[in-house]
Amino acid sequence: QVQLVESGGGSVQSGGSLRLSCVVSGYTASNYCMGWFRQAPGKQREGVATINGPGSTSYAASVRGRFAISEDNAEDTLYLQMNSLKPEETATYYCAYKNGTYCSLIYVGYYSFTDWGQGTQVTVSS
Repeated sequence: QVQLVESGGGSVQSGGSLRLSCVVSGYTASNYCMGWFRQAPGKQREGVATINGPGSTSYAASVRGRFAISEDNAEDTLYLQMNSLKPEETATYYCAYKNGTYCSLIYVGYYSFTDWGQGTQVTVSS
């Protein structure tokens, strides 16, 4: 059973930055895809960024160039650095895991991920 625990959410003003963390345990080394998703009230959960065991990353077009996904394998931690945040990015952010390295957000949606954290709230004020 893979367990994921997020932290790092909070409130920032438009243009500000936050870094989210997700401690992951119980996963298969190298044969995985992990990602960050977000869901605003009344909206569908959407993919933000993913990374797989070999280190390939994928980003939603709306965050490319502002957000960066990374991982520290020694600490079993997934990160999401978010810069230049916008009010419309207010949402609950989740980290997620699935087996296998097939990971591009072009082809893989939230429904493909099998394990989820509890979520962390990000609020961006204008």
